[in-house]
Amino acid sequence: MASRVGVVGLGMAVTPHAKSLLDLKDRVEVAYAFSPSRERRAKFAERFPFPQCDRMDTILDDRSVGAVLVLTPPNTHLEIASRCAAAGKHVLLEKPLETSTARAEQLVKKMSHLKLGVVLQHRFRPAAEKLREHLRDLGRIVSASATIPNWRPQSYYDQPGRGTRARDGGGVLLTQAIHTLDLFLSFAGDPVEVKSFATTTPVHKMETEDLAVAAVRFRNGALGVVHATTTAYPGFPERIELIGTRGTALLEGTSVKVQIHDEKPFEFKTEAGGGGTGADPMAFPHDWHRSVLEDFLDSIEKNRQPRVSGAEALKVHRFIDRILQSGG
Repeated sequence: MASRVGVVGLGMAVTPHAKSLLDLKDRVEVAYAFSPSRERRAKFAERFPFPQCDRMDTILDDRSVGAVLVLTPPNTHLEIASRCAAAGKHVLLEKPLETSTARAEQLVKKMSHLKLGVVLQHRFRPAAEKLREHLRDLGRIVSASATIPNWRPQSYYDQPGRGTRARDGGGVLLTQAIHTLDLFLSFAGDPVEVKSFATTTPVHKMETEDLAVAAVRFRNGALGVVHATTTAYPGFPERIELIGTRGTALLEGTSVKVQIHDEKPFEFKTEAGGGGTGADPMAFPHDWHRSVLEDFLDSIEKNRQPRVSGAEALKVHRFIDRILQSGG
């Protein structure tokens, strides 16, 4: 029997989720799709054949609905997740958890008796999965670095709320780089020391940072750097570099190369490009979102934590805080 879910939020982020729900129609049924905006509901209905409602209470009051996909702006997440938790609904939540780590921690606590999955889909990219399979081959990691050279035109930040602390909670780190930084930490482990700079460059007029750089020391002694920006026209693939005692791995967009001492190089690349690094933030395939959704459904059915749970997502929030607090 297919799980019944509700979708809350029909804005920019909904498309890859809706496509994933269609792909998985044999195991998940959309009971309701909700937005308070009549215009957004109408536009959504032109593209996707899901039942709609004009009140979130319709979803919360329906006992046959077991889970809710929350795809709304960050500053709404705590309130919506709290209401879902009170109604006994599991939640799959678009990143970031919330606008601040304090609010994110409240949200995770509210959902502690239910499943909370967070949409940090880079962990599910095939190239990232291949790198994870080869991680032990590298030996002890001595250096780990991440570069996120994204581009956003000024028109992106001219949209109401974009890049503001009130709605988004932050700039490039919390809104764009969070995906790569989450994946990066899953490979590199816990950061114990951060020295950084963060700024708003002349490229953009916005409240929060569009450029951040950091030097990082990890618990195992590895050193590395982070460079994240939305000023790198026209946008380039994100890059994670891991150097170990036995070799090096480079993950660039949707391709990975692993070179172990005196062994044949391993290379893997998917056909679909990474996308989303340039002016169109939604220019990417929905495969990874589908994998996130499948894992979330599995977590409910098998009574285990999602791969990117609320507690797991808090790690990257705290890392971003350390970069910004250290930054000048």
